[in-house]
Amino acid sequence: MEESKSEGAAMAETGLTHECGVFGCVAAGEWPTRMDVAQVVCLGLIALQHRGQESAGIVTSEGTGKQNFNVHKGMGLISNIFNNDAMERLRGNLGIGHTRYSTAAASEVINCQPFVVHTAYGPLSLAHNGELVNARALRQQVHSRGVGLSTHSDSELITQTLCLDPPGGEGERPDWPGRIRHLMALTPLAYSLVIMDNDRIYGVRDPYGNRPLCLGKVLPEGADAASCQDVDVEAWVISSESCSFQSIGARFVREVLPGEIVELSRDGVSTLGVVDRPAGRPPAFCIFEFVYFSRPDSIYEGQTVYSVRKESGRMLWRESPVEADIVSSVPESGTAAAHGFARESGLPFTEVLCKNRYVGRTFIQPNTRLRKLGVAMKFGALSEEVAGKRIVLIDDSIVRGNTISPIIRLLRDAGAREVHIRVASPPLKHPCYMGINIPTKQELVANRLDSAQLAAHVGADSLEYLSVKGLVQAVRHGAKTKEENSGYCTACLTGDYPVRLDW
Repeated sequence: MEESKSEGAAMAETGLTHECGVFGCVAAGEWPTRMDVAQVVCLGLIALQHRGQESAGIVTSEGTGKQNFNVHKGMGLISNIFNNDAMERLRGNLGIGHTRYSTAAASEVINCQPFVVHTAYGPLSLAHNGELVNARALRQQVHSRGVGLSTHSDSELITQTLCLDPPGGEGERPDWPGRIRHLMALTPLAYSLVIMDNDRIYGVRDPYGNRPLCLGKVLPEGADAASCQDVDVEAWVISSESCSFQSIGARFVREVLPGEIVELSRDGVSTLGVVDRPAGRPPAFCIFEFVYFSRPDSIYEGQTVYSVRKESGRMLWRESPVEADIVSSVPESGTAAAHGFARESGLPFTEVLCKNRYVGRTFIQPNTRLRKLGVAMKFGALSEEVAGKRIVLIDDSIVRGNTISPIIRLLRDAGAREVHIRVASPPLKHPCYMGINIPTKQELVANRLDSAQLAAHVGADSLEYLSVKGLVQAVRHGAKTKEENSGYCTACLTGDYPVRLDW
């Protein structure tokens, strides 16, 4: 899904990567199906819109051996891309979709996903969330085979690698699972993939489980999920986050395991194998999915993201208590942690900021002036709740430090007596090379200022972060996964990357 940073030293220095969402659906039972698969995929993508707001695409197949897929892609929000005419042309029995963030340079139609390539066995489509840590080496291998690439996208690189290696197939059908395993042997992370052949979808999660991927099933209307058998399932779905299942009436089944290859067909879901990590290496699920990126109602490791954020707030009070009158948050991703902080401290939670919900995230805007204007457009202070109060304001993270300062000024102008900032994640100090949009190391304010200096810089009475240990404890507090089978990538916080990056 990404423009590879490996294309040059300058890109490698920036750490500018992307965050995306993938979704797939296969109608169960007899085809042609009565289910509107394209509509299911579109609604699934809308539920993943927080993961990408610059472009989106859907590819569908009739599953009857035709040599063409139905494709519609475009720039902008999903609701603006897929009108009635587009949806009519996307009719099929299975389909995959993608929604994307990008850097400004890569925000072009040519990079919209899913990608479609035409092979000797027919078309193949792929959507990707993540970034290949060894993209340069893999690109050189593809070029050495005489294959040209039309984009700098890792996702196109993946499709060409799948088509090249290993050669051959099984009768009229290529050994796509074998090719997928070969790809996974060539590149350990980071990716969650949905790959559509003529009549089935493969879901792939890298061996470290860095990027999320989960399975669900669409049941008949009014069916009891507990008693419903697989023969009653109307469709199987796969998604970056389980939050997308609720919007289509699907039930969450489970997460795709790290290294697992699953196959979704009209006959059901099966596991085709699990690619192991090197001995002794733990999983490395991106811990920032809990902190910021995922929707609060998504489920990882048997717990909602909301419950983890609330526990992070509790841990934050235990580590950094403060005398205050009220607890509030920078809405909305800081709200769950603020409730946890309030409950643990015994202080009342009060909303002090009114959010304009029609303004996008300032985190991904490329210009400092635009980010500051974004804050002014995004929030208003509730003066009656603020005047004369000592406020603890909970934020989920601080990246450049540019957006919190105008918020503090807003609260002081509304009459706040004190404003204490508590951050429900550790300081961000390192770029991510696995698919998250994090600025350059030089832009990350935690590399320039410690907590006290940053408090003075943004105009707060105090500022403290949650520790890395506290965050990991919060994540593991309600996890249903055994600790020895779980592990988290904290590279952006600690600089400890799951694999070496000098490939």
